[in-house]
Amino acid sequence: MPPRIPLKGFLAAARSALTAPPAQRPNPLTLVVGNESADLDSLCSAVVLAYIRTNSPPHTLHIPLSNIPRSELVLRTEMTAVLQRAGLSPSDILTLSELPDLKPEETQWLLVDHNALTGQLQKFQSRVIGCIDHHVDENVTSRDVKPRIIEPCGSCMSLVIDESRAAWDSFPPLDVGQEKEGVDAKEAAAEEDDKLATLAFAPILIDTIDLKEEHKVKEKDIRAAKYLHSKIRQQGFQQTKFFEDIAAVKEDISQLSFYDIFRKDYKEWEEAGLKLGISCVVQDFDYLLEKAKQPDVFIDELARWAKERKLDVAGVMTTSNPGGEFQRHLLVWGITEKGAEAAKRFPGIAEGLGLEQWKDGLLDGDDGKRRAWRQRDLKSSRKQVAPLLREALKGVEGNSQSQL
Repeated sequence: MPPRIPLKGFLAAARSALTAPPAQRPNPLTLVVGNESADLDSLCSAVVLAYIRTNSPPHTLHIPLSNIPRSELVLRTEMTAVLQRAGLSPSDILTLSELPDLKPEETQWLLVDHNALTGQLQKFQSRVIGCIDHHVDENVTSRDVKPRIIEPCGSCMSLVIDESRAAWDSFPPLDVGQEKEGVDAKEAAAEEDDKLATLAFAPILIDTIDLKEEHKVKEKDIRAAKYLHSKIRQQGFQQTKFFEDIAAVKEDISQLSFYDIFRKDYKEWEEAGLKLGISCVVQDFDYLLEKAKQPDVFIDELARWAKERKLDVAGVMTTSNPGGEFQRHLLVWGITEKGAEAAKRFPGIAEGLGLEQWKDGLLDGDDGKRRAWRQRDLKSSRKQVAPLLREALKGVEGNSQSQL
């Protein structure tokens, strides 16, 4: 049985395998990838699952891949903060920029935090061998893959830990290397467990607001948190302090341009020939308008973003805690003629969201094509809102879906 690989050495081995000349690469390459928003949950889940699977029988190297170009990794400041706590840096992480031009048959894929490949990775969908996800089932990935875990949970990472804890507990002895001769192997293994637990704990706490967002937290979130506490060896580790430190970094978008804000946590879909894009922002519309100085500036910036992405419908979802009260805001803008039809259909489909006009229609306009609301249903994040918007796209007269 090969020895356990330290986390940093594992990431170096993954980089070597991915960037090696074709004749020297493993065939097929096994890649673990999160969704294209590349939030903390996606990024960390890919690394943690790939590491655990690599160090478990049959010890096949699993390569964690961030589903964004390297130029966008710098926007994930919270990921940088978590990596630092685990003794790593963004340069240790692999991105789409390092992905060579591969044929589907040269690869196999494990999906985390989504269950259908999109964008430039969509061509590899037939090579998906497993998925662990907490979003709505797209019914694209075969039901025969293993694992195929798609269920509601506060964080995808909780599902990863639940699936993988037995493998983690059965890790072989750590290879401390000759340069660390004399180092106690058990102590070194405990240090590696601490680093891995740090990567795993952060997204669970961020996604569940320190396990306090009752409508999101599931039993597997609680179970994963308890397990990860057993792996953390830091003296005086305080869960809430850890959460607050990472959350503070995540919520500081003061130095970002609107372009960067819109692309920081962004996902898009094509439905019935129309394109939908939703940006999630960790500050509310009041903050964004204050940053813009006047509403027209914010609207113009969003219009430019929608034009660049060639969107039919643009959405912005916000989360904030003004005065300690958790709030959600939502803006939907039908950019094209058919997109406008979908945007007008949306409120009727989304009655359960408890939508209330925001600030007397301050952000409404474009002949009714753009509307902003305060969303009273706090449990519905993008995971729940996006399927409703996609349903609105399907019903537009004259598009490919409605003609079937």
